[in-house]
Amino acid sequence: MSLEQLLEILQEQVKPALGCTEPGAVAYGVALAKELLGTRVEDLRIKVDKNVLKNGMNVGIPGTEERGIVFAAALALVIGKSEYVLEALRDITPASLEAATAIVKAGIIKLDLEEKVDCLYISVEAQGEGARSQVIIKNDHTNVVFKSKNGHILLAREDGSLQAPGPGKNKYKIKNYTIRELIEFVRNVPGKEVAFIQAGIDMNMNLARIALRDEIGMGLGKYFFQRAKNVFDRAKAYTVAAAEARMSGYPLPVMTSAGSGNHGLVAITPLAAIGTEMGISRENITRSIALSHLLTIYVKVHTGTLSPVCGCGIAAGIGCTAGLTYMLGGSNDQIRAAINNMAAGISGMICDGAKLGCSAKLAIAVDAAVDAANMALKDIYIPFTDGILAEAAEETVKNMALVSRVGMASTDEVILAIMLKRSV
Repeated sequence: MSLEQLLEILQEQVKPALGCTEPGAVAYGVALAKELLGTRVEDLRIKVDKNVLKNGMNVGIPGTEERGIVFAAALALVIGKSEYVLEALRDITPASLEAATAIVKAGIIKLDLEEKVDCLYISVEAQGEGARSQVIIKNDHTNVVFKSKNGHILLAREDGSLQAPGPGKNKYKIKNYTIRELIEFVRNVPGKEVAFIQAGIDMNMNLARIALRDEIGMGLGKYFFQRAKNVFDRAKAYTVAAAEARMSGYPLPVMTSAGSGNHGLVAITPLAAIGTEMGISRENITRSIALSHLLTIYVKVHTGTLSPVCGCGIAAGIGCTAGLTYMLGGSNDQIRAAINNMAAGISGMICDGAKLGCSAKLAIAVDAAVDAANMALKDIYIPFTDGILAEAAEETVKNMALVSRVGMASTDEVILAIMLKRSV
């Protein structure tokens, strides 16, 4: 087991993002293409895969009352800075909103579905004053594989390999580890090495508190908080409130996990809220969240960056239940049992795009994660002979991924067709 490699994976896959990561990734690509062009953009053509289109269609753009990829792209033309990566839109002003609205009305942005890819894919082509540029992002929200200007290729890794130098290059190496090794890493890593995780705790809990205080979203977080009877209920309310704020476009970043802000909310927020209220030490909370991140990443590299199943439940939910079991003193066997318990109950949750209603899915994920952990701590294990479960939790994860990738191969197309029909 390589301590250094697992730390690199954590540091690469736990990053701040402003708003939903799919419009954020498009904004990042647009900012890059605009900067490459070096002149005013007169025509912008964006092609994305079905999952980016699905996730970007109805989600709020931070700091605005607007939704969707086209407005995010327009805003990126006005204020986007590639150096901010997934926070490319953070310098919003009233003037920039007005300018972006004018760009949308001018119709210079064309958004199309790229049907020939089966992975995360964003292509941005910009033209203006006789110049042209192109940027392609593939397989990961910040993995730039192609750049060109005026026909001159500046970067070409169109295979999208994440093993080449660039963001996310280490994440697939987590497949080489067993879940037991991930747990042992968390038990033994020097506390100072994972202290950076505290920044994500502070970031996500800050947004949760603001969302519970103010009138943000549809009020689901407040609803759960007012009905809460114990620390687990309150942890769910914090998570849901933060998700509502994020999906509504509240202009504060969250800490992501495995490329998703909502994954980050599930992986971090319940454990931070429960651990703090129960008086658990900061170091133990941090270690628990490190395990939550690692399991979230572990599941995502099997299911894919974007998939037909809800990663907040399938990936971050599994991370959360593993982290919670660890934090509450569970053994290695109980942590692996909690993963199986979670998979037994929530493996059928579909992803029908990023939107305000995702907060309800996060509520279900947190509830299920708490139940799965508490069951395991009481030595209540769902039999591994049930359904897609396996005796080894690693095999359960692989089975879930197989169902998602192969068994649900046409699910995204059906979901997207429904969503596009409604938007016409």
